[in-house]
Amino acid sequence: MKKLIGLTLLAAAFAAPAFADCSYPKAPSAMPDGNTAALEEMVAASKAVKAYNAEMDAYLGCIKLEQDGSLSKQGSTLTEEQKGQIAAMFAQKNNAAIDELTAVAARLNEQIRVYKAKHPSK
Repeated sequence: MKKLIGLTLLAAAFAAPAFADCSYPKAPSAMPDGNTAALEEMVAASKAVKAYNAEMDAYLGCIKLEQDGSLSKQGSTLTEEQKGQIAAMFAQKNNAAIDELTAVAARLNEQIRVYKAKHPSK
């Protein structure tokens, strides 16, 4: 039981700074419909997704720095299990962010394909 409480406190200590220092980027709100969108709307959506990708890269770099900082600051006092849990928390945040980014890019790419099918000369 003491081990569980200690691990919970450790997780909370490392999770709090991640939310305080690293801002999770907001995905573009909506993709234009490739069937009805104008070229300008498609270009704007593409730019928004590229900006989101850059923001997500910055977020991923930030959480990696936080993980590395946490491990170097308290590394000698942490057990291998605790280090593994910190690494697992980072991996979970990293994977969730990449999954969301991939989904956003896939939605845009689908609408681009629809747009290009509707407007083959553009």
